[in-house]
Amino acid sequence: MNLTEELKDDYSQLFDTCIIKPAQASLVEAVIKKILDNKNRYQSVGNVLGIPWYFIAVIHNMESSLNFKCHLHNGDPLTARTVHVPAGRPSQGNPPFTWEESAMDSLRLQKLDAWKDWSLSGLLFKLEAYNGFGYRTKHPEVLSPYLWSFSNHYTSGKFVADGRWSDTAVSNQCGAAVLLRRLAERQEITFPNEPLIFKDEEPVLKFSNKKIPYSEELQTFLNKFPGVYVKVDGIPGKRTSDAFKKVTGYFLMDDPRV
Repeated sequence: MNLTEELKDDYSQLFDTCIIKPAQASLVEAVIKKILDNKNRYQSVGNVLGIPWYFIAVIHNMESSLNFKCHLHNGDPLTARTVHVPAGRPSQGNPPFTWEESAMDSLRLQKLDAWKDWSLSGLLFKLEAYNGFGYRTKHPEVLSPYLWSFSNHYTSGKFVADGRWSDTAVSNQCGAAVLLRRLAERQEITFPNEPLIFKDEEPVLKFSNKKIPYSEELQTFLNKFPGVYVKVDGIPGKRTSDAFKKVTGYFLMDDPRV
């Protein structure tokens, strides 16, 4: 599986429209708290390998429920080498291993220390690869719960064992992308190489008689308010500015009436 432009767009669109289900919100917050409480440990490994700390943190949650007594590889205890796949890790040194020793071995084994694209799409690609692309290749009708469980992008369907699929099984673990979404919402993390909405303090969305990016999203949003009826055409002209003023009290920037 290669990170194509189409796949990048898919990841970006899914992340941008990701909504955490209210019923699971408190569970997500509890996981986020544990992650932030141990941020320094994730950073200590990430700084050595050149991997974002938050990538390591969400992998730690997915593979061993944030337990620092377990191998990052698969959740086996640190008191011995791993037994489950990948077995016999770390191959160097003697148990018991520290969590940091095991984590670095796991990440190097996956060659993540050689991966350079830690943009949002590059990060989500490697998260999905960590668990495997079986959902995309064998059950594309279901987005991977490894990424999207606890969000509007996932309802049911999962592999309950190697090669065994169930349409009705539901993941009870918060997806890795959902955790990243919440960390971003809380402004705990930012992603490199993402487009800037603001440049030099100047908003991208302005009054215009031409079609400009993000205008359709603004018009769709404005139409949700009672008494606002705007054509969704991506041209933020007089009618869109009037609607914006009705909702916010202000015309769009560069409206000649300002």
